[in-house]
Amino acid sequence: MAVSGSKNFELDVAEYVEEAFERCGLEVRTGYDLKTARRSLNLLLADWANRGLNQWTIKQRSLTMVVGDGEYDLGADVIDVLSVVVRRNNTDYSLERLSRDSFLTIPNKTTQGRPNQFFLDRQLTPNLKLWPVPDNSTDVVLYDALTRMDDADDYTNTMDLPFRFYPCLAAGLAYYIALKRAPNRVQMLKAVYEEEFDRAATEDRDRSSFNVVPKYEYYRAG
Repeated sequence: MAVSGSKNFELDVAEYVEEAFERCGLEVRTGYDLKTARRSLNLLLADWANRGLNQWTIKQRSLTMVVGDGEYDLGADVIDVLSVVVRRNNTDYSLERLSRDSFLTIPNKTTQGRPNQFFLDRQLTPNLKLWPVPDNSTDVVLYDALTRMDDADDYTNTMDLPFRFYPCLAAGLAYYIALKRAPNRVQMLKAVYEEEFDRAATEDRDRSSFNVVPKYEYYRAG
């Protein structure tokens, strides 16, 4: 038999809802069933944002510096900033991340120079604070932002995730629906969801090499 030659399988919101209800031993019968499931689906996406890095949601963005301005509002879709560099004369310089307390205790926040530190003030609209504040308007700051996934708005929407996370999303939605409609299946569906999430998150990790090299500067032979 010939294979399909197709690699475009994708579920829309309504199909995820049907799958989740079936795993709960239920059927979608009313408009409210769809409404409550879509709400659970969007809450599930918020939970994913709290669980760690979703590699496909990392976006590299840039900011053009303004002399003397050390604060820049980012997009409201930004969850966190993973790394920051400042580009000057085609050379990138990394910035060290500061805690809120460390940034607060900088004595003079108006000092100008090439930024080498940053603090992300995670308000509803995140604000990136740089120090020293820029001393020119030609530098560009590049940052890797962890961003929100697209919401599930319409039932015909497909979801903003790679195919390897399809089983995880279906399992998570089934667990969330069971909390409301099938309490006798909660523990089983939770275990399936956590297993699916762990498998998908492990596969989605950054595969860069990691080496540990000992330092001998304080070593003294006996």
